[in-house]
Amino acid sequence: MKQIFQETLKSKVDPARRQFEASKQKAMAQYRHKEQEIKDALQDWGKMIRPYKQASNKKAVIQILNSYGPFLALWVLMYFSLSWSYFITLGLAVINAFFLVRIFIIQHDCGHQSFFGNRKLNNITGWVSSFFSTIPYDYWAKVHNYHHGHTGKLEHRDIGDINFLTVNEYRELPWYRQAAYRAFRHPIVLFFVVPVIYLGISNRLPTIGFKGWKPTHIRQYINNALLLVVFLALGFGLGWANFLMVHLPIVFCFGVISFWFFYIQHQHETTYMQWTEKWDFVLAAIKGATFYNLPKLWHWLTGNIGYHHIHHLSSRIPNYNLAKCAKENPILQKYVQKLTFTESLKTMFNKLWDEEQQRMISFKEYYELEKMRFG
Repeated sequence: MKQIFQETLKSKVDPARRQFEASKQKAMAQYRHKEQEIKDALQDWGKMIRPYKQASNKKAVIQILNSYGPFLALWVLMYFSLSWSYFITLGLAVINAFFLVRIFIIQHDCGHQSFFGNRKLNNITGWVSSFFSTIPYDYWAKVHNYHHGHTGKLEHRDIGDINFLTVNEYRELPWYRQAAYRAFRHPIVLFFVVPVIYLGISNRLPTIGFKGWKPTHIRQYINNALLLVVFLALGFGLGWANFLMVHLPIVFCFGVISFWFFYIQHQHETTYMQWTEKWDFVLAAIKGATFYNLPKLWHWLTGNIGYHHIHHLSSRIPNYNLAKCAKENPILQKYVQKLTFTESLKTMFNKLWDEEQQRMISFKEYYELEKMRFG
């Protein structure tokens, strides 16, 4: 009886499986054709973006003024608002977090040596910015530049990126590690808990390092020590309760915003992930990153980081040139995955990389595939 039942079940499952396999093969053929089309269309991408790599000291100074100025003004206003209502303080913290994002984008560009045309100016500005963002300048820049050289390579996904598993890797885990991964990828944990750990612990310790990184780790410790001095001075000078009630909400909201942007920029459904032997730089930039299609105000508040595909084509393009590069080269916008804010919310369900389908899938899709796989 059991054997008859299994044969009956198999006869029902097999047609669906065959149909799935056929549709998957057709989709993969279209996928490979599209990849080749992108590479052909962008074979002159280096020449295309070259004019936008030129740093402008004037634009850089203006961005410093319209980022640091509002941030400091709002910080002072938040301090005085403590005597009015803490709800006002928290509301201002959300707004000020976006100006901290702008300050961090300045630090980010300085780490790429793209913000100013002068290396010394970049490093000084980057170090100063790190005392606002709480992210150590040299160490983070080193890790982030590594990310740029390896983005989309499955062997290096845990360096400078939000970690994820492939379908096969998840399948091979014991149940308790699967449960831990599911907890880690839960939106509340990933976007509210992990940023706190990242800012408070991960950036304080040399958790990433390669041969020759010892000087970078030393500068990281120095940066941490100087940041502690700054915080101690503000804490004792303004009162610890006042300082923490003003500054912590800003940094927390900054962390949430930053993690969200970084997540949707690389873990959208049709992103690009390959093992090194099959990896392609242009595809990793154009398919592996997104264009976050936001209103101009939001692009301004986030330092144009929504043009992430262009940034990955060349990290030497300063943020204040990214929008112009996109506008004057529409071919760069043709193949990138565009996401509105509403569309980006769906990416929260992307949990695993399916190598067979070359896309991110949800846990629900995973278990549906497993059911079909095992019948």
